[in-house]
Amino acid sequence: MSPELLQRARAGDRDAFTALVEPHRGELLAHCYRMLGSVQDAEDALQEALLSAWVGLGGFEGRSSVRTWLHRIVTNRCLNMLRTSTRRTAAAAPPPLAPEPSGLGEVLWLQPYPDSLLDDLPDRTPGPEARYEAREAISLAFVTAVQLLAPNQRAVLLLRDVFGYPAREAAEILGLTEDAVTNALKRARAKVDATRSADRPPPPGGPAERALVDRFVTAFTEQDVDTLVALMTDDVWVRMPPLPFEYRGTEAVHRFFTAIDAHRHRIGRMLPVRANGQPAWGEYVRDPVSGGLHLTGILVIAIAGDRIREITHFETTLASHLGLPRTLD
Repeated sequence: MSPELLQRARAGDRDAFTALVEPHRGELLAHCYRMLGSVQDAEDALQEALLSAWVGLGGFEGRSSVRTWLHRIVTNRCLNMLRTSTRRTAAAAPPPLAPEPSGLGEVLWLQPYPDSLLDDLPDRTPGPEARYEAREAISLAFVTAVQLLAPNQRAVLLLRDVFGYPAREAAEILGLTEDAVTNALKRARAKVDATRSADRPPPPGGPAERALVDRFVTAFTEQDVDTLVALMTDDVWVRMPPLPFEYRGTEAVHRFFTAIDAHRHRIGRMLPVRANGQPAWGEYVRDPVSGGLHLTGILVIAIAGDRIREITHFETTLASHLGLPRTLD
């Protein structure tokens, strides 16, 4: 941090303030997303936090780095949003012809995080106490698990295990005692670790991932349910936020894909993108009148070892964030 840049920002130079915070923007947005599970909420939280930082810049005494100071403001902004939000979703009917679900999900506000936003993350090694690699810490499975934690537990887990802050610094950021941070972290780890897969995904974009993805797309578009299910782990999940219905295990997933065969038959193209560091696609259905293709959903898969562990179907809300056009010729 340049003392001259900080001085200019304190004097009201907005360009100097932007130069101070811009190197951290990508990291801060990802942090808000992990806290809130929604890209749109994360963008709102970051905008409000940076406004607070601009207004409160005169109170920054330089006893910590600008990065740590921003983490404090952003984290507490997210905590305030979580404490004032009910996030209730109206009851919904299962998709037409879909079988009885295995259960009802709780994280109905979950949205995919475009990989294009990951390009803005700084090339920075996390603290020595971090337990999660950057790729795992943005995965849908991790973010979903974090959403099920109490607000303080979320913040403690992310500050300690993703950013690698020592307990003392995490406590200072959150205004808690070190004992409170230690206890919250213990409870959070127990819940999140229970959701982790022992099988690591193959390198993104590598030959192993490409081979599995090609087989998945072929089976999916050709309505070959048996081959499709054979690509999955025994404990595979199918989710479809904001609908609460979830299907777990190959038997339930087989029934689900068999039941929705008519819908998949209408899919004319799967346009590949990436979200949360995972393979993803825009699903396009051909209009019987115009003949054009219309975006109807976004599909993201998670891979464990050489099998698919999760399939998540999203609405098209974030199509523009993912670079997906609404229509194709």
